[in-house]
Amino acid sequence: MSKEVEKPLKEKIILGIDPGTTVMGYGLILTEGKKYKILQYGVIHLKKYETHELKLKKIFERITGIIEEFAPDSVALEAPFYGANVQSMLKLGRAQGVAMAAALSKEIPITEYSPKKVKQSVTGNGNASKEQVAAMLQTLLGITELPKLLDATDALAVALCHHFHEGRVQSRGRTAGWKAFLEENPNRIKK
Repeated sequence: MSKEVEKPLKEKIILGIDPGTTVMGYGLILTEGKKYKILQYGVIHLKKYETHELKLKKIFERITGIIEEFAPDSVALEAPFYGANVQSMLKLGRAQGVAMAAALSKEIPITEYSPKKVKQSVTGNGNASKEQVAAMLQTLLGITELPKLLDATDALAVALCHHFHEGRVQSRGRTAGWKAFLEENPNRIKK
């Protein structure tokens, strides 16, 4: 009988970011296999900066600092949802872009998730409120006291969503992965 040798699981650090131009949330989790725990989470206050350019500079500096301190293996961002105000969307897109540039400058891979995908992954409900997401994170991550600004827990939710979906190909069927895709779509296989 051959004995299978168990490979040690690699620890990974995921930085989740909830982009904003007034408050930007960030959350770091440490994962090992299916296990995960919080390293740090918080918000970057941007309201005090007078111009949009100064806010973007501060986002770049703070995200770069977090990356240098924790050396994450990947960065996950919540994609902006489409609103009616074009100027707000433009500013939010710039804030997200600057956070992405900070990660890219350190050659860290980036993944974006829609707000619905993040909520669905954490709560099982794609239309969950910020409060529902935070309450579920209390259970999943053992948070004893919720922060005043839920942008921080939203960022943790993005990081956790990435952990749940990392390395999986998403399909529309019941299961995910190439094997499931091929089983559900035999007509797409060229022989």
